[in-house]
Amino acid sequence: MTAELRFCRIRPEADTDIPLPRYMTPGASGMDICAAVAAAATLSPGDIAMVPTGFAVAVPEGYEAQIRPRSGLAARHGIGLVNSPGTIDADYRGEVMLPLINLGKAPYTIQRGDRVAQMVIQPVCRMTPALVPSLDETDRGGGGFGHTGNR
Repeated sequence: MTAELRFCRIRPEADTDIPLPRYMTPGASGMDICAAVAAAATLSPGDIAMVPTGFAVAVPEGYEAQIRPRSGLAARHGIGLVNSPGTIDADYRGEVMLPLINLGKAPYTIQRGDRVAQMVIQPVCRMTPALVPSLDETDRGGGGFGHTGNR
Protein backbone atom coordinates (compact mmCIF):
# COMPACT_ATOMS: atom_id res chain seq x y z
CA MET A 1 0.00 0.00 0.00
CA THR A 2 1.29 3.45 -0.84
CA ALA A 3 -0.16 6.85 -0.08
CA GLU A 4 1.14 10.40 -0.11
CA LEU A 5 2.83 11.77 3.01
CA ARG A 6 3.19 15.56 2.82
CA PHE A 7 6.28 17.31 4.19
CA CYS A 8 7.08 21.00 4.54
CA ARG A 9 10.54 22.45 5.14
CA ILE A 10 10.62 24.68 8.22
CA ARG A 11 13.64 26.68 7.00
CA PRO A 12 13.53 26.21 3.19
CA GLU A 13 16.45 28.53 2.43
CA ALA A 14 18.74 27.02 5.06
CA ASP A 15 17.94 23.30 4.85
CA THR A 16 17.89 22.40 1.16
CA ASP A 17 20.96 20.23 1.81
CA ILE A 18 19.04 18.07 4.32
CA PRO A 19 17.18 15.18 2.64
CA LEU A 20 13.55 14.74 3.55
CA PRO A 21 12.71 11.40 5.23
CA ARG A 22 13.04 8.55 2.76
CA TYR A 23 13.09 4.78 2.52
CA MET A 24 16.67 3.63 1.94
CA THR A 25 15.76 0.21 0.49
CA PRO A 26 12.66 -1.20 -1.24
CA GLY A 27 11.86 -3.40 1.79
CA ALA A 28 12.44 -0.77 4.50
CA SER A 29 9.60 -0.17 6.99
CA GLY A 30 11.01 3.11 8.25
CA MET A 31 12.09 6.29 6.54
CA ASP A 32 15.48 7.58 7.68
CA ILE A 33 15.47 11.04 9.25
CA CYS A 34 18.50 13.34 9.02
CA ALA A 35 19.77 15.87 11.55
CA ALA A 36 19.36 19.51 10.57
CA VAL A 37 21.81 20.79 13.21
CA ALA A 38 23.39 24.13 12.29
CA ALA A 39 26.79 22.86 13.44
CA ALA A 40 28.20 19.59 14.75
CA ALA A 41 26.81 18.73 18.19
CA THR A 42 28.54 16.38 20.61
CA LEU A 43 26.56 14.30 23.09
CA SER A 44 28.55 13.20 26.11
CA PRO A 45 27.49 9.96 27.82
CA GLY A 46 24.17 10.58 29.55
CA ASP A 47 23.43 13.79 27.62
CA ILE A 48 20.11 14.50 25.93
CA ALA A 49 19.79 16.94 23.03
CA MET A 50 16.80 18.09 21.01
CA VAL A 51 17.94 17.65 17.42
CA PRO A 52 16.06 19.55 14.69
CA THR A 53 15.03 17.83 11.46
CA GLY A 54 14.08 20.89 9.43
CA PHE A 55 10.66 19.52 8.44
CA ALA A 56 7.04 19.27 9.51
CA VAL A 57 4.77 16.48 8.32
CA ALA A 58 1.03 16.11 7.72
CA VAL A 59 0.29 12.59 8.93
CA PRO A 60 -3.09 11.50 7.50
CA GLU A 61 -6.02 11.22 9.90
CA GLY A 62 -6.23 7.69 11.30
CA TYR A 63 -2.43 7.24 11.32
CA GLU A 64 0.52 8.15 13.50
CA ALA A 65 4.20 8.54 12.70
CA GLN A 66 6.38 6.57 15.12
CA ILE A 67 9.90 7.92 15.59
CA ARG A 68 12.41 5.21 16.46
CA PRO A 69 16.18 4.95 16.96
CA ARG A 70 18.34 3.65 14.15
CA SER A 71 19.58 0.20 15.16
CA GLY A 72 23.16 0.76 13.99
CA LEU A 73 23.60 3.94 16.05
CA ALA A 74 22.06 2.23 19.07
CA ALA A 75 24.20 -0.91 18.82
CA ARG A 76 27.51 0.76 17.94
CA HIS A 77 27.32 4.01 19.91
CA GLY A 78 24.40 3.79 22.36
CA ILE A 79 22.48 6.59 20.63
CA GLY A 80 18.74 6.34 21.18
CA LEU A 81 15.61 8.38 21.71
CA VAL A 82 14.45 9.34 25.18
CA ASN A 83 10.79 8.60 24.34
CA SER A 84 11.16 5.64 22.05
CA PRO A 85 9.07 5.25 20.09
CA GLY A 86 7.90 8.82 19.90
CA THR A 87 4.56 9.63 18.29
CA ILE A 88 3.68 12.36 15.82
CA ASP A 89 -0.10 12.77 15.86
CA ALA A 90 -2.15 13.51 12.76
CA ASP A 91 -2.95 17.04 13.98
CA TYR A 92 0.64 18.14 14.80
CA ARG A 93 2.19 20.58 12.32
CA GLY A 94 5.34 21.81 14.08
CA GLU A 95 8.93 20.89 13.35
CA VAL A 96 9.78 17.28 14.12
CA MET A 97 12.40 17.37 16.87
CA LEU A 98 14.38 14.33 18.02
CA PRO A 99 15.23 13.94 21.74
CA LEU A 100 18.47 11.98 21.26
CA ILE A 101 20.27 10.45 24.24
CA ASN A 102 23.77 9.03 24.49
CA LEU A 103 23.55 5.81 26.47
CA GLY A 104 27.03 4.81 25.33
CA LYS A 105 30.38 5.09 27.07
CA ALA A 106 31.98 7.67 24.78
CA PRO A 107 31.00 11.09 23.39
CA TYR A 108 29.20 10.98 20.05
CA THR A 109 29.15 13.82 17.51
CA ILE A 110 26.10 14.46 15.36
CA GLN A 111 26.99 16.03 12.03
CA ARG A 112 24.65 17.99 9.80
CA GLY A 113 22.82 15.55 7.52
CA ASP A 114 23.55 12.43 9.61
CA ARG A 115 20.77 9.83 9.57
CA VAL A 116 19.86 9.74 13.26
CA ALA A 117 16.35 8.22 13.54
CA GLN A 118 13.64 6.56 11.50
CA MET A 119 9.93 7.17 10.99
CA VAL A 120 7.34 4.40 10.62
CA ILE A 121 3.74 5.21 9.67
CA GLN A 122 1.14 3.10 11.48
CA PRO A 123 -2.67 3.04 11.63
CA VAL A 124 -4.28 4.14 14.88
CA CYS A 125 -7.23 2.39 16.49
CA ARG A 126 -9.29 4.77 18.64
CA MET A 127 -11.18 3.23 21.54
CA THR A 128 -14.00 4.50 23.75
CA PRO A 129 -13.00 4.34 27.44
CA ALA A 130 -15.55 2.60 29.67
CA LEU A 131 -15.46 2.27 33.45
CA VAL A 132 -16.67 -1.18 34.60
CA PRO A 133 -16.95 -2.65 38.11
CA SER A 134 -14.53 -5.53 37.33
CA LEU A 135 -12.50 -7.09 34.53
CA ASP A 136 -12.71 -10.64 33.19
CA GLU A 137 -10.29 -13.16 34.72
CA THR A 138 -7.25 -14.51 32.83
CA ASP A 139 -4.61 -17.13 33.64
CA ARG A 140 -2.05 -14.38 34.21
CA GLY A 141 -4.32 -12.18 36.30
CA GLY A 142 -2.46 -9.29 37.92
CA GLY A 143 1.02 -10.78 37.45
CA GLY A 144 3.48 -8.03 36.49
CA PHE A 145 6.88 -7.86 34.82
CA GLY A 146 8.57 -11.25 34.60
CA HIS A 147 5.49 -13.04 35.87
CA THR A 148 5.29 -15.45 32.92
CA GLY A 149 8.86 -16.67 33.48
CA ASN A 150 11.85 -17.19 31.17
CA ARG A 151 10.78 -19.82 28.66
